[in-house]
Amino acid sequence: MDVDIFDFQRIKRLPTYVFSIVNDLKMESRRAGEDIVDLGMGNPDQPPPKHITDKLIEAAQKSNNHRYSVSRGIFKLREAICKRYQERYGVELDPETEAIATIGSKEGYAHLVLAIVNPGDMVMCPNPAYPIHPYAVIIAGGHIQHIPMGPDEDFFKNLTDAYKRSWPRPKMMILNFPNNPTTACVEVDFFENIVQFARENKIILIQDLAYADIAFDGYKPPSILQAPDARDVAVEFYSASKTFNMPGWRVGFCVGNSKIIHALTRMKSYLDYGMFQPIQIAATVALTGPQDEVEQIRALYQTRRDVLCDGLERIGWQIHRPKATMFAWAAIPEEFKEMGSLEFSKFLLREAKVAVSPGIGFGDFGDEYVRIALIENEHRLRQGIRGIRKALNLGS
Repeated sequence: MDVDIFDFQRIKRLPTYVFSIVNDLKMESRRAGEDIVDLGMGNPDQPPPKHITDKLIEAAQKSNNHRYSVSRGIFKLREAICKRYQERYGVELDPETEAIATIGSKEGYAHLVLAIVNPGDMVMCPNPAYPIHPYAVIIAGGHIQHIPMGPDEDFFKNLTDAYKRSWPRPKMMILNFPNNPTTACVEVDFFENIVQFARENKIILIQDLAYADIAFDGYKPPSILQAPDARDVAVEFYSASKTFNMPGWRVGFCVGNSKIIHALTRMKSYLDYGMFQPIQIAATVALTGPQDEVEQIRALYQTRRDVLCDGLERIGWQIHRPKATMFAWAAIPEEFKEMGSLEFSKFLLREAKVAVSPGIGFGDFGDEYVRIALIENEHRLRQGIRGIRKALNLGS
């Protein structure tokens, strides 16, 4: 019997990456000389604060910093993230047993799922969701029970309903607040209810706090670890990517329950030697040094949010004004809704010269939306709004 040595089962369980369709069209347009306002990928366009890159350069000039590092991160970096949690959230963490540095939170999350999810395990995950959240489970051989979320949805009721219809019972639940893509935000009491539910039903919680510091109008995103007894069942991922404009540096952390941290530590010990040590040293300075520029980064996104939302509302596209993240989650105008998000995104790219992310790429429940990233300056945002107005024949 013939055997196909190129039959890769894990890859076959992954769908076509929807965003690549829009990205390919965007690149074709740019090669044709068209000026595309790119509001697709959540990729910060500003550099990190200068004192952070200065420390990177200084550390890179020391020869001993070019040796292998440690997969869980140098102690001073783990100590720095624990100090940040104590100062920001009043949460005391042990840098030896309750914190680990990861090569970006995406890598850390995917490897944690690989460490703790067995083939056949059931995991609850919001839908829409950042793609790695459900698909890391799929890669690990697990199954997803979707929790619908949206502006008219009761998330806690939806998760209890999802739990009741799940068999086998869920082993884990994935959370992401402030949420990408929907920008949904919660308060500490939300986490208190989730933690109580998870403890009663013996469910592991993984919360992704990628947008801890990108929040607007006085809103302060909470940590799940602020909820009483959260460390019995929960860990949280924190990232330097958005807070410090360091996406390409790949600096993330996982903090919380010591048994879960130990599982990730053991998995990573087989897979990597950690980040380049000068990056770890510079990231330590980012966490412990001056924070004035973090506020400037936050304020820049708030200004861009206002330019985008004010401009779209002015031309007749009413969208929800986000309280956090670097995105707007925009319901497709009624007269274009039947197109679906992928075709509508193609339409905006072709007719408005604006690239956005189709909501279907984040799950079936996102197909009536597009995600708009705040990654172009105010002038370019206004240019994009003019293109949208013309394409949709909206406003004046």
